[in-house]
Amino acid sequence: MVSASKAAREAKRAADGKAPKKTAASRAKGKDSEASSVAGDETPPPNSTKKQQDEIKRLANQMDKHGLSDRVTTGVLSSLKASRDVKITSVSLVFHGRVLIQDGTLELTYGRRYGLLGENGCGKSTFLKALDKREFPIPEFIDIYLLNEGAPPSDLGALEWVVTEAENEMERLDKEAEEILETDGPESPLLMDLYERMEQMDPSTFEVRASIILTGLGFNKTTIKKKTKDMSGGWRMRVALAKALFVKPSLLLLDDPTAHLDLEACVWLEDYLAKWDRTLVLVSHSMDFLNGVCTNMIDMRERTLMYYGGNYDSYHKTRAEQEVNQMKAYQKQQDEIKHIKAFIASAGTYANLVRQAKSRQKILDKMEADGFIQPVHEDRVFTFRFADVEKLPPPVLSFDDVTFSYSGNAKDNLYEHLDLGTDMDSRTALVGPNGVGKSTLLKLMTGALSPTGGQVSRHTHLKMGVYSQHSSEQLDLTKSALDFVRDKYSEKSQDYQYWRQQLGKYGLGGESQTALMGTLSEGQKSRIVFALLAIDGPNMLLLDEPTNGLDIPTIDSLADAINAFTGGCVVVSHDFRLLDKIAKEILVCENKTINKWQGSIADYKNHLRKKMKAEGTLYKVYLLPPPIRTRSIVVVAELYLIKKDDGVDVHVQILGGMVLYAPGDGFASGPPQPPPPPPKSPGTPVADAV
Repeated sequence: MVSASKAAREAKRAADGKAPKKTAASRAKGKDSEASSVAGDETPPPNSTKKQQDEIKRLANQMDKHGLSDRVTTGVLSSLKASRDVKITSVSLVFHGRVLIQDGTLELTYGRRYGLLGENGCGKSTFLKALDKREFPIPEFIDIYLLNEGAPPSDLGALEWVVTEAENEMERLDKEAEEILETDGPESPLLMDLYERMEQMDPSTFEVRASIILTGLGFNKTTIKKKTKDMSGGWRMRVALAKALFVKPSLLLLDDPTAHLDLEACVWLEDYLAKWDRTLVLVSHSMDFLNGVCTNMIDMRERTLMYYGGNYDSYHKTRAEQEVNQMKAYQKQQDEIKHIKAFIASAGTYANLVRQAKSRQKILDKMEADGFIQPVHEDRVFTFRFADVEKLPPPVLSFDDVTFSYSGNAKDNLYEHLDLGTDMDSRTALVGPNGVGKSTLLKLMTGALSPTGGQVSRHTHLKMGVYSQHSSEQLDLTKSALDFVRDKYSEKSQDYQYWRQQLGKYGLGGESQTALMGTLSEGQKSRIVFALLAIDGPNMLLLDEPTNGLDIPTIDSLADAINAFTGGCVVVSHDFRLLDKIAKEILVCENKTINKWQGSIADYKNHLRKKMKAEGTLYKVYLLPPPIRTRSIVVVAELYLIKKDDGVDVHVQILGGMVLYAPGDGFASGPPQPPPPPPKSPGTPVADAV
């Protein structure tokens, strides 16, 4: 196994020998840029050679130079090999010499939905990758799917790609069933589970079921046919998520699945996963999402896995109570130890007291053998801070009758006749569905895009700091954070200690400063980007999805830093908790214009829910299973919420589904047309669908 320091030296030598040098012109261009160069939409990634791209991919996959895993794991399977419940004891996980889990227990009960918690950099994503690669002794019949990358670029449309992947999954299940039939015989319980799953997938409904999931995730009748090679990374991630939901693996691993979703898609996904009937392990930094989905929580803390029943709120309450009780027990034991030691020290040579002292020493020895009660270790919470800046007199940034179209044609206008202003006191939230142009608006503010009509005016001393959801792509992942910032800002200082202090302000210390950035978590990379923003000293922040990858305490710290910042701030985020903490003004982007929302962000969220129902954009749908011959009376149908799209409700009914009509709820536009009853076989009851 390669140590973190050795890996850092090797990657640095490789980078020094092969990385193209910047020309004087390119350096000058970078310095003259009005907006911070860490914005993913403004500068191309520095890693352009094939060799460097391969190196970055290797780091992201946590592989060494020989293609072997950089992770070292141990574990002993304690559950039955044929059980869908998994219990593994003596679990350990080491990554680049750092112990992430030591002598823990992995316990996953089939049908439960687990939220995986832990501070940035504790190893949550590494743990999920180890599970996905079966580096722990998980039974082979339990199929695992980890969602951590988007669908590959291809000539297939979104719907076609998901259906193709579903067909491949059916072939895999069929092959697995044949192997089990040959080795274990027709009575194998594993075989029965496989047949049940294959029956539930039902190839005749592939297209409509894939459509249901894709429309729920934000696709419409046009984008659902768009080739994946023509999609952005965020939309390809949605396609991959649709596949994960469609194939329904026994163990589904989701790493921040809402990172690329808008509010409507988040609401749909939360509802969908809340009915997930297989095992789910979910990493999310949205408390609302965790509360709506999870039945259990796993806290990855202090090199072990701690389990809690209930959702995030229950976890938070239970953990707080446990820590209060632990500190009381710790203090009581410390007082007892102090009293015993004082008695032993004062016993002197009196025979009676010496005997008592020996007796109490035995008590002390037993305490030590059993293990002393440990004090509660507070979570590491660092403080974001943006430097105070000089106030600029208004107008700082203004739009005067601005119109914009990417094509230049009026029929393609994204915005028309915009008038708005932003100053040093602004705390503005931009909200609206994906594709409406929120990120485009930020680019118009920075000057990365020019309006096709009207004018954007900026104060001559305005300096913008831009954070985009692709900002971490601008980091040279083959370097350490320490070397990267030192090289980038060489004119400021060459002193390593100075840059250690700068990175330390953003929660990066010790190993995380010297490890290759390709081995860091997404949250740690985000902290580096924020450190770069702070070093640049902007007087206005433009933040596009700044919470992606950040843990909950870090998001709270970011909110505090924005509120304390003496400059202006414009934020695009799907994290309503962040917006609730910082937004003084909410601007709704829709219908080619921008309107100010009169109310709180919570009011806006409720407004969207009501609007979705009132306009019939959500359908309640029962998708009936194929007729099953059984002596039981009821087979529960699958309930979905799907977006309204031409023909979707009709196709669902043709294939045996039912669009429900809920008077007063705004779902569907009329009474349902029940599907014809399934054929009955004489003497054998056929299950009814409910």
